[in-house]
Amino acid sequence: MKSAATTLPSNITRANGTLRHLLTLEDLPRATLESLLDDAERFVRPLSSPPARTNSLAGVTVANLFTEPSTRTRVSFELAARRLGADVVNLEVQLSSRTKGESMLDTIFTLQACHVDVFVIRDSEVGVLRLVANNVEPHVSVLSAGEAHLSHPTQGLLDMLTIRHHKPNFEKLGVAIVGDIRHSRVARSAWIALRTLGVTDIRIVAPAALMPDADQFSGCQRVESIEAGIAGVDVVMMLRIQKERMQSAAVPDAEDYFSEYGLSAARLACAKPDAIVMHPQPMNRGIEISSEVADGPQSVIREQVSNGVAVRMAVLETIVAGR
Repeated sequence: MKSAATTLPSNITRANGTLRHLLTLEDLPRATLESLLDDAERFVRPLSSPPARTNSLAGVTVANLFTEPSTRTRVSFELAARRLGADVVNLEVQLSSRTKGESMLDTIFTLQACHVDVFVIRDSEVGVLRLVANNVEPHVSVLSAGEAHLSHPTQGLLDMLTIRHHKPNFEKLGVAIVGDIRHSRVARSAWIALRTLGVTDIRIVAPAALMPDADQFSGCQRVESIEAGIAGVDVVMMLRIQKERMQSAAVPDAEDYFSEYGLSAARLACAKPDAIVMHPQPMNRGIEISSEVADGPQSVIREQVSNGVAVRMAVLETIVAGR
């Protein structure tokens, strides 16, 4: 059996060049990223219309394995698979045999023997997804639903789709990512996707304790003042405080954090008048963002959720179609 240390390409392709696994957006060619966004557009529907449906995944079984709590990502992956006609298995890993000592690979092999074709996995441990991808059968695919603090590729894609709907010329954008950058897989995937799509003005805005190490987020401007960080930008991407990934001493005081880094209507006025406001959710209202902004006319937060289903439909259909 291969170990977790085995080096693999970030996104493994098949011999025919099609995408087999999606573990990260790192090294994903711009053409592939844009193709996934174009495919996702086919599944976008207004909320007043019935959702898009096809039978392109009929006969395919998708297993969702989440070792961390999730609402939006898990539900949208399940809806995406069902709306494509797939059979879906949802496994509460904390209630499964892993709590009895079974390894992740044994769980995977058991489900693979039940003819599971696609594994959607969220795990708090670095390297688990690559380990699984390196050990499944050749016809099986692995999709990341979030890996530790490192990567959340479908969140990155849905964020880009949302931005593209409002600001299609990426090369001219100014984007500020604000909050707990150090612990955020959302921030890392957004930075990679923005860079791939040609954005050169990317700012990461955070207090020193929540800034990433100096060798990370290359090419980004680092700013510790939110007013300066969002000045004149087109997109303000707020982040959740990742308390579960922090040492207790590093958890910021909620009231103090909002007074220094929370996005209020007054602060949003520093950005361009038509700037959009994003948040991956769940939101800590009154800590990272005020309700006035979160529910205001510049917010596209709910649109992000809708686009998440469309993006995950496109990713599932793409990796299965290439088999």
